[in-house]
Amino acid sequence: MKKNLFFIILFLFSVASFSQGSASPYSFYGIGSLNFNGTTENRAMGRLSILTDSIHMNFRNPASFTGNDLKAFNNEGRLVKFTVSVGNSDINFKTNSTSAKSSTTNFDYLGLSLPMGKFGVGFGLMPHSSVGYKLESLDDADLIKYKYYGKGGLNKVLLGFAYQFSESFALGINLDYNFGNIQNNGIEFLYDDNLDPLDYHSREANRSDLSGFNYNMGLTFKPMLSNLIQLHTAITYSPDYELNSENYRTFSSIVINSNSGEEFPINEINVDLESLGLKETSLSMPSKTSIGIGIGKLRKWFIGSEYTFVNTSVFKSDLINIDNTSYEDGSTLSIGGYFIPDYSSFKSVLNRVVYRSGIYFEKTGLIINDQSIKEFGMTFGVGIPVGNMFSNLNLALEVGKRGTTDANLVEEKFANLKMSLSLNDRWFIKRKYN
Repeated sequence: MKKNLFFIILFLFSVASFSQGSASPYSFYGIGSLNFNGTTENRAMGRLSILTDSIHMNFRNPASFTGNDLKAFNNEGRLVKFTVSVGNSDINFKTNSTSAKSSTTNFDYLGLSLPMGKFGVGFGLMPHSSVGYKLESLDDADLIKYKYYGKGGLNKVLLGFAYQFSESFALGINLDYNFGNIQNNGIEFLYDDNLDPLDYHSREANRSDLSGFNYNMGLTFKPMLSNLIQLHTAITYSPDYELNSENYRTFSSIVINSNSGEEFPINEINVDLESLGLKETSLSMPSKTSIGIGIGKLRKWFIGSEYTFVNTSVFKSDLINIDNTSYEDGSTLSIGGYFIPDYSSFKSVLNRVVYRSGIYFEKTGLIINDQSIKEFGMTFGVGIPVGNMFSNLNLALEVGKRGTTDANLVEEKFANLKMSLSLNDRWFIKRKYN
């Protein structure tokens, strides 16, 4: 496994920066559409992330990087955990006057967790936000007046440490480094007196290179209520932080190829943002607090709920201000769980499959045209044993709705399919000889 793990990590590092993408028009705002920075297993339970166990990573709570030794193997230590995920998103867009479809495939995350006695170390790489939109504005003659498009997003690398104080209590902290770039472009189309397009159009291109650090603290408290019934509680907190933004802006006249749509710039002018005080700016990013509680029977079932509060109203960008747009505090309520028919079954793999499901309700914190943008989703998933008894293939299907057609906005109905591998092994075990 170790040799295969090395090549998987090497390959994913080479492609991760090219695997970001979004098709949502709401990615036009802020730093783009925020990704759910949890695992496929979390997503399958309504984006519930309070559950920690011995064979799955949990990026959203750093306390999960440690844990109890394996009682099934004479307390001989914990597993080395590796996980990687990819996903596909299909979206149906609807407005009061039209509809459209889109599909994107993306890298979701990779992670590695190492046991070190009562300590644990975790590493992760994932897209934090994605930008990918194409918007058009028509004039009174139904001719294209403006066209907007963008790409890019923010990536996150995390390094986490955790300590197991007792069998039921653990604390952890993540240090996150955020990096990436966002490119926003706008084209103004010009016409002659006969409403025929001119040869040249005007384009404004903006690029922001983002970077910055933040941290996330978490704890888990999981006392046993009986021999098999366990209470699960978890709290995480990430304070406000700032992203540094190095900005570039270019104005140019362009010629557009009518067949391919390719743009050819002419008379390009680089704007002196230094003199405007906009060359280097900062983005105020919100704090986040999550608290959850659940109950379950060991290796049989679990049900829980989690509430996340995000102080989105503090978000601010000195470079771009968009009319009719503001921010309010956001929140998410998640409810979900899992069921295993027979964890120890040797007769049927289906009996050892983990069946997961959940729902979530989210207020994104974005307000457009006085409309609060909300999201709702239902999730379903399975965890299928593969290889040794510790590893599994996880699938999650998430269907839901984002936005509204009110106030000339866009309603999105989406179906996200996620697939991950959780590969686990025992590396640091002292062999015993008689």
